[in-house]
This record gives sequence, structure tokens and C-alpha cells, in this order.
Amino acid sequence: MTIPEYDSVFRKKLFADQVALVTGGGTGIGRAIAHELAALGATVVVAARREEPLLETVAEITEAGGSADHVIVNIREADDVEAMVSAVVERHGRLDLLVNNAGGQFPSPAEHISPNGWRTVVDLNLNGTFLVTRAAFNAWMGEHGGSIVSVVADMWNGFPYMSHTGAARAAVANMTMSLAVEWGSRGVRVNAVAPGTIYSSGMSTYDEEFQRTAAQQSSRIPAGRVGTESEASAAVVFLLSRAAAFITGETLRVDGGGSLLKAPMVPVEAHRNMPTYEGFHLAREIPEEWLPQA
Repeated sequence: MTIPEYDSVFRKKLFADQVALVTGGGTGIGRAIAHELAALGATVVVAARREEPLLETVAEITEAGGSADHVIVNIREADDVEAMVSAVVERHGRLDLLVNNAGGQFPSPAEHISPNGWRTVVDLNLNGTFLVTRAAFNAWMGEHGGSIVSVVADMWNGFPYMSHTGAARAAVANMTMSLAVEWGSRGVRVNAVAPGTIYSSGMSTYDEEFQRTAAQQSSRIPAGRVGTESEASAAVVFLLSRAAAFITGETLRVDGGGSLLKAPMVPVEAHRNMPTYEGFHLAREIPEEWLPQA
């Protein structure tokens, strides 16, 4: 039986002999990124708090002929993070690429977010990203160089009903610029990718009403649809690659033009004229109800 492969637009062996760490690599966009990096020759280490999805992703990559490993981590704990990064370097001899994909949030009006809920989301999305990034720099990249990409969000016009994650993700984008300046002389590039509404397993964490609203709103953006995990992954891979060697401190929007939209003034008709790219061989097909009703 022929094992399907990731149909990446990038050349094979692009990351041969390199080691990549992907936090939140067991599910959603992180899983797609892990698969694509492995398909392009990298040894990929996926990290998260729950081991089961990590083991599944490692098994999928290995079955497809790639090289993968996993490590358990709570990115909100500095000691845990430093131990994880040290283990990766000790086990694999290097750490060339870092993808900060781990994160989490919940929809809520701002007045109903408890102090603990606010701290938890900011701690995970902002502080955790910083801790992993700092550990990667101190353990390897500060002496050998490397490339870092953090996955943030479409927070350019604020993030109503998710003000906690909007604040945290905007802070990561700002931190990205700061670190690009501080670490450029050490051969480290630091960038971010800001996905819009992406259809992935992460959507299943929200209730059905939230998912329906997201689907409806996505049909009104310039692209006329939701994005795919593969489209988000391709942006991350580009920024990690040598093709982006002169790009650092940037946050690349992967949102189908949604962040540019001024809906009340410039309505966009629903359409299906912008086809998807789907290279991830294990991605779920977008359901009909998620597609624009043109």
C-alpha cells in the first residue's frame, strides 16, 4: 500500500539535516506544519501538554517516511520549557527551526472574562511563546543561528469577544519586531504568521453557534471563504526557509484579505472563485456548510 505524502509546493529536502520544534504540534495548524516540515526533510519534534495527539502525529509522520519525535511540555512553566529545549538539543544535536504554535483562548464578552481566565490566556499565548523562544535562543540559536516563526491571529482591528487573545497575540507581534533587532547579529530571524479563520481541528473546541458565525463571516471577505491548514503551513514554511533570508521582524497575514475589509462601506459578495490549496494529505475536507453560499 502506498502511503500518501504531503503535497508541498516547496522542494523536497529543503530542510534536510535540520531539526525543527513545533509547539502545539499534535493538532490543527501545528500538525500540518509538522507534517510539511518532515516531508521537506526536517527532523520534527512536536510538543504539547497532552501526549496522545503528539504520539498520533509522530506515528503519521513516521508512516509517511518522515522523522519525528515528541516531548511533553507546559509552555507556561519556565523550568519545564528549558528542560524540553535542552532535551531536544541533547537528543538531536541541534535546533535550527522553531514554530511557536501552541496557544488557546475562549470566546467571551470582555466584561465576563474573569481575572484568572484573562491571565491564563495571556500566560499561554504571550508568556509561553516568550519562554520557548528565549529557551531556544539560549540553548542553541544564540550561538548557531536559526529561524523562528510564531503563529498569532488576525488581531489588527482588535479582537472583539476575544480581547484576551487579541491583546496577547498583538504583544507577540510586537515582541517579534524587538527580537528581530536584538538577535539579527546572532544569525537568528524572527517572524510571525497571522492566520484568519482557518478550518482545522481547532474549530471543534468552539460551540456550534460560534462555528456557524465564523463560517458566515468568512464568506464575506475578499477571498470568499475560510482558509486551510495547508495555506497557513505554507506561509510558516516560507518564512522558515532561505527564500525569506532577508525577512525578519515581519508578521505575515494569511487571512484572505479579511483584515483589510471595511464591510459596512464595501460589501463583498459571496463567491467561490478563489480555489483552495490543500497539500496536507490528512486534512479534513471543508464541509459544504462552511463554503460560501454563492
